[in-house]
Amino acid sequence: MKLAETTEFLKSVRLFKEFADVDRAALAQRLRERSLRKGQVLMREGDAGDEMYLVVNGSLIVSKAVTGRVEQVLARFGRGDFTGEMSLFDRAPRSATIQADADSVLLALDAKNLKTLTDTNPRAAAAFFFALVQVFIERLRASGDLVAEVTRWGLEATGMDVEPR
Repeated sequence: MKLAETTEFLKSVRLFKEFADVDRAALAQRLRERSLRKGQVLMREGDAGDEMYLVVNGSLIVSKAVTGRVEQVLARFGRGDFTGEMSLFDRAPRSATIQADADSVLLALDAKNLKTLTDTNPRAAAAFFFALVQVFIERLRASGDLVAEVTRWGLEATGMDVEPR
């Protein structure tokens, strides 16, 4: 991708909507492009990592191991979405497996370049973190809903009386 195309793409990513054009261009220079073929694994649950990924084209499936070879699909991400961001902050092993559901083009933002952003442009960094917190809240709420649904399924499967609220 050319720098101008990357800068324009960043306008469609929620995390960078509030950036000034010059700040988007500066960030675009720090992103690394990565391509995946359909079915290719980007990361596996338990892997080390220090990058987040922005989906330029294609789609990704996020899944978590349940038992043995059984995995639960947690999310699907497409153009303008992002994933892998937790590793930028906690350096913990990856919490899920991500693979391409279609041929995909991604942009990677690593911890070093995020630090550069926070050091050189606090206003853009604040906009990034505010948008990130909003997405975290939405994802946390969706996870809570999923836990409730799975719990209900478990109760129904065991024959326990489940009354609707």
